[in-house]
Amino acid sequence: MAKATACSLLEINYWLYFMTPITYVQFRFENYQRVQAIHFAVQEINKNPDFLPNITLGFQIYDSCTVLQRALSGTLQLLSGDGQPLPNYRCRQDVHLAAVIGHSMSTYTIQLAHILGLYQYPQISHFSTSSLLSNRVQFRSFFRTVPSDAFQSQGLAQLVLHFGWTWVGLVATDNDYGQQGIQMIKRDILKAGACVAFTENIITSQQDRNAPHVVGVIKESSATAVVIFSTDIDLVYVLDEMLRQNISGKLWIAGEAWATSPFLSVDKYSRLLVGTIGFALHSESMPGFGDFLNSIHPSMPVGGEWIKIFWEVVFSCKFPDKKNFTASSQSLIHECTGEESLKSLQNSYNDISGLRVTYNIYTAVRVVAKALQDLGNCRNGNGPFANGSCADVRNFQPWQLLHYVKKVHLRMTSGRELFFNKNGDPPALYDIVNWQLSPDGRLQQVTVGSYDTSVTTGNVFIINTSSVQWGTGVKRVPLSVCSSSCPPGFRKVAKRGEPVCCYQCIPCPCGEISNQSDSVDCTKCLWDTWPDPAQDNCVPKTREFLAFEDPLGATLTVTSISSSLVPMAIFGLFIHYKNTPIVRANNYYLSCLLLVSLSLCFLCSLVFIGCPNPQKCLLRQVAFGIVFALCVSCILAKTIMVVIAFKATKPGSCMRKWTTSKVSYFVIVLCIITQSSICVTWLMLSPPFLELKTEIKFGVIIVECNEGSQIAFWSMLGYLTLLATISFIVAFLARTLPDSFNEAKFITFSMLAFLSVWVSYIPASLSSKGKYTVAMEIFAIQSSSWGLVICMFIPKCFIILFRPHMNSREHLMGKEKNQTDKVKKI
Repeated sequence: MAKATACSLLEINYWLYFMTPITYVQFRFENYQRVQAIHFAVQEINKNPDFLPNITLGFQIYDSCTVLQRALSGTLQLLSGDGQPLPNYRCRQDVHLAAVIGHSMSTYTIQLAHILGLYQYPQISHFSTSSLLSNRVQFRSFFRTVPSDAFQSQGLAQLVLHFGWTWVGLVATDNDYGQQGIQMIKRDILKAGACVAFTENIITSQQDRNAPHVVGVIKESSATAVVIFSTDIDLVYVLDEMLRQNISGKLWIAGEAWATSPFLSVDKYSRLLVGTIGFALHSESMPGFGDFLNSIHPSMPVGGEWIKIFWEVVFSCKFPDKKNFTASSQSLIHECTGEESLKSLQNSYNDISGLRVTYNIYTAVRVVAKALQDLGNCRNGNGPFANGSCADVRNFQPWQLLHYVKKVHLRMTSGRELFFNKNGDPPALYDIVNWQLSPDGRLQQVTVGSYDTSVTTGNVFIINTSSVQWGTGVKRVPLSVCSSSCPPGFRKVAKRGEPVCCYQCIPCPCGEISNQSDSVDCTKCLWDTWPDPAQDNCVPKTREFLAFEDPLGATLTVTSISSSLVPMAIFGLFIHYKNTPIVRANNYYLSCLLLVSLSLCFLCSLVFIGCPNPQKCLLRQVAFGIVFALCVSCILAKTIMVVIAFKATKPGSCMRKWTTSKVSYFVIVLCIITQSSICVTWLMLSPPFLELKTEIKFGVIIVECNEGSQIAFWSMLGYLTLLATISFIVAFLARTLPDSFNEAKFITFSMLAFLSVWVSYIPASLSSKGKYTVAMEIFAIQSSSWGLVICMFIPKCFIILFRPHMNSREHLMGKEKNQTDKVKKI
């Protein structure tokens, strides 16, 4: 079916950048490529008989020349349909205004949206990113095929934090785009925990754009990373000033407005911009667009005047029938023939390797066409309007098409679906690009990642860090921090009056760790652990006790065992010489019992060595108390028997009946029962238990036995002292008594040594800690035992082994007689 001659007019307000004076025109090829994208999209739609049958789309292009007044005038002219704008009037009825595409600048778009929203004409922008335009109350008919800066600011903040840049500078133009964008990224950066070093504005109303001041701040700041929300034209002034001041070493983070700018991708700025990283609009492909670009010709009826201007600029020629607006007469090379070939050129006009803004324009045209198609496919009774009615595609109201634009779902060439949310914004998809030097030394933008808010599974933010080329020439990510990172083992302490990113690194307090970099707080180790030397990990505390492997413990163990053999050796000697006078004269059986108890005294110190456990804690003091009670009670029995034996020798003495061995055994049993009663009561009421002490030494757990009841412990020790004191007093009084071999003097010295050792033990034990307390008790046990062995048995052994002539009845009797004579004289 042939297309109808009536047309629905798709009018587009598009910006083509010019710079005055009038005799010179700076023609930007990428802008003209975008103009041709409109033509290509409309032509593609009109050639498809199945898309909008019997409907032909047309378009008009208005050049605002970056002048707000011209943009507003053009918009009013579109609405009135006449040469002169007449607000609230529609002068032409032969064509229908479907939608307006544009403007590319947010500030201009906001003004246009206020007007178009009054009449509910759909407005679709391809490059206005200000988040203000997402306000549905103010801009109810506005849509865009480019993501809002709200998404870009979130993504850039995530990019900054991904590389650990916590000290960032912000530079923006002083228009709506720059100020809104920089405020949002500042908010997101601060929210994420980073800090802003400075915020400066590029003032577009000034001839130098405030560049000297901005560059001065950048130069003085310690921040390496600088986020720039600006157009490439305004940024040029800052870059030129940096070249003039010979500043380098800064890392630029680009907004989408200049992240892929061919205008800046020149050798002049390569030293400054290499390593730049930022967000760019996602690039798509447009099949057939390259051939279309190269097919335009000055003879074409559509846009012929602009084509001639473009032709003159790109080929440096002049059409003979046209006034020269593009070059002075001195720079002319030849006349334009129309035979020149665009295929021979390589510039931003026919470069389709990364169609970003151009594709957004193409998409905007297709969105309007898709909305028209959906409007035309409506069936009465199932329509969205009153009583299920539908709009007439040949005669519809703006608000009716607006309804379908809101609901549009468009499949793009990449397979991705475009739709608008409640604010008129599409899903945000950005390419993360890095400015790198190509092998031939040219600046190029390389895609190294993406930021896609439509992702439902996986990461929204993806970047291949290994593909990034930094301006430093090394793979390591440049630093941009106010203070160096605090290593594990330290914590951050903010500097007074400075941002939180400026801090000091303070070592963790004793007993605390931080196992992550830049920790705000240190963590206390558990009670049984302690920080390692780096204070970044808790390690088990050293457990201190008197171990067998310890040099002190091993020494005491060997001493105990070897010392226990001495009494047993004497015991064997006594058995061998049991019938000799010196052995018989000193109560043979009681001496043997004493020797056995002394050997046990030496061995009981082994219970104090080794890792304490509950069983050892219950056994060791009880064993010590009972064995020593046996030992001291034997000496007491000996002392008592010496006194009784002397008294019994007097005529008519009644003490003879007490000279039997039963008396000595009774004394021993009574003493042991008394000590055992004290120990049993101790174990029943407050028994010793295992205790782990952590507060005595840093980083050390002292494993020891808590005696449970100090009263019971000192009662047991006091009882032994009482027995020893009684033995000492009795022996001291009986030292001059005549006997065949009076032991009283030896008992006196042995008890004096015993008491001296244990009296000295009291202050020594109170002043020592940990294993040394145990060692002091073992030393006291062995010292007192050795005192008894030396004083009680060494003299006898010496006589038996080395003075056998003294081990005779005659010698002992003679000694007794001499002793009696001394007593009589007294």
